[in-house]
Amino acid sequence: MTAESLKQKIDQLPPELQKEVEDYVQLLIERQKSSHKGQPQFQWAGALKDLRDKYTSVELQHKASEWRVED
Repeated sequence: MTAESLKQKIDQLPPELQKEVEDYVQLLIERQKSSHKGQPQFQWAGALKDLRDKYTSVELQHKASEWRVED
């Protein structure tokens, strides 16, 4: 579908539906903007290093799952 054919279809709608289309397009634009937040920072990296001598990586995965369920 070309942009022109989309515009032609929108132009066939009554004004109140054209406004709904405009609002929906604006919502899509805002959603797209908010989904692009840049590269992940991994600020959490190393947060569990004090537990590395107490648990294996697999045990930590299980512990993390338990902690998530508790919340």
